This record gives sequence, C-alpha cells and structure tokens, in this order.
Amino acid sequence: VSKFSKVSIFSGLNNLEDVTLDRRYATICGYTQRDIETSFKELLEGVDLEKLKEWYNGYNFLGERVYNPFDILLFIAKGFIYKNYWFSTGTPSFLIKLLKEGNYFIPSLENLVAGETLIDSFDIERLKLEPLLFQSGYLTIDKTEVTEFEETIYYLKLPNKEVQISFNNMLINYLTDDDNYSLKRRIIFKALVNLDMESFKETLISLYASIPYNTYVKNNISSYEGYYASVFYVYIASLGVKIIAEDVTNRGRIDFTVFIKDKIYIFEFKVTNEDPLSQIKKKRYYEKYLKENKEIILVGIKFDEEEKNIKELVWERV
Repeated sequence: VSKFSKVSIFSGLNNLEDVTLDRRYATICGYTQRDIETSFKELLEGVDLEKLKEWYNGYNFLGERVYNPFDILLFIAKGFIYKNYWFSTGTPSFLIKLLKEGNYFIPSLENLVAGETLIDSFDIERLKLEPLLFQSGYLTIDKTEVTEFEETIYYLKLPNKEVQISFNNMLINYLTDDDNYSLKRRIIFKALVNLDMESFKETLISLYASIPYNTYVKNNISSYEGYYASVFYVYIASLGVKIIAEDVTNRGRIDFTVFIKDKIYIFEFKVTNEDPLSQIKKKRYYEKYLKENKEIILVGIKFDEEEKNIKELVWERV
C-alpha cells in the first residue's frame, strides 16, 4: 500500500511529502532488474529470469519497473516455487464491496484511465475504485500522456502474472459458488490448448450454472452481454494467459481475443438472436492476426436470457 490520507485537515499526516509519483524515488519500493541480476545472482542461480519477470516484475512509479520484494524473498525462501505470495497476505473484501456497489464492467479494470487528481487522491471517507486499485498495488502505471492543458493522464494495468491470476481468482469466488473451480481451470486450459471445444463448452456451462440465483433476482443483468462477458473474462484471465477485452480492429471491436500457446481465439457474445459467429466473419476481425503465424479460431457464443446460460457455441478455424 503506497498511500492513505485525510485523517483531518489539521492532521500532521496530511503534511507529509508524497513521493509515490516522484521519479527520483521510482525504485525505492522494489528490486530493479539490475538488483536481480547482480545482488541476487547466486541466490537465483538456475532460475528462468524471463519467467520470474513475468510473474513478479511490472510495478511502475514513473521510472524503471520494479519487482515486488516480498515475492522475490519468498520465492527464494520457498525453493523457487511460483506462487501468489504477496496477494495471499490479505483478503481484499473492501475491494469486492466497492466493485459490487459500483457495478463495474470487470474487463475494463485492466485498462483503466485516470487523471492526475484522481490517481493522486485517497480519501478514506469517499473511496473511488481507480486510486484504490493503484494505491493498494492491484494496478500499476502502464504509460502516461500529457494533455494540451499540461495535465497528466495515467493508463493503468495489472502489473504481472501473480496479480492477474490472483485478482481474477478472487473475482471468480465472488461471482460464483463453484467449489470445483481449481479443477475446471485445468480442464478449460487443456481444452483451449488442444482445441477441445466440446469440453470447453461443457465447462463454461457448468461455470455459469454455479452463479447464485439471487445474483439475477436483484436485477436484470441476465439480459446484459456485459455481465456474461465479465464472468468469462475473469475465468479466462485467471488461467494466466493473455486476454484482450474489446480488442480494437479497423472494422469494429472484438469482444475478447485470447492468446494461448500456438493459438489465437476470437470470441463474440450475444444475448439477442443475432449470430455472433457471422458477425466475426462479416467484419473479418481475424484479419488483424493473420500475420501472427498462429492458428486462429473464431468462436460465437449465444446466451439464453431465461436459462441464464449458454444457448449455443459455434466455432470454426480460419
């Protein structure tokens, strides 16, 4: 956690200098790549440093990206086992409460945009999602942009694989009552790798069936593609694979693009009677990835508003 503030207007805590976004102190809270390759060289002998970087690096305070020191120290202490060390130290129930109250479109959390005043504020009496996620370490700065008015815009993202997997695991536990979730993660991962779409469909149906009934009773979310998309997103993102929500092309937006091993999956969702697969082909969304030298699979998923589950899943290779 990098910042809390506003005990009262006369509090001495409000007079502290905040160095969170001071470039001079950008690496003060983590280990740099040089630290890993020099100071920890002997302790990390035999470790795949690229994989280590993918798991625990990525935090950006307007300077060189740094590693979470808590993760690195426990990774060494536990014998080079890749686990979610930092994330498991606390249960962010407050975050779930805020997400629930705000009715956020979950896939958008990985591509949040925040202004200078928003990201720098942390009023405990009026919590807002963007500064909370940033200040508590769930999001980090991807890039910045200075506007015509000399204001800085911050583009935020999940910092690394540890946070991606853990954050979405947490959301799955919140969204569903699925006790066999860990087993199903393995099934769906293998299904995507092996292009076993029947197994993939069956597992997704089981996932949506595990959503508590009272989730639908409280509102009419079963009629919104965004809700089904959010559940799908956290489920796939928890696998640790690359997933892009609302992937922009020159002919429109792909609902989801999933990259796994030697395959690229393009997904389109519909709650209406429209044909999602036909939309993918008509707008030729796949053309964006034709030069990737990977197998491209188009998947259309239609949901039944009454059954609150998958009505139809059709797919084909490009």
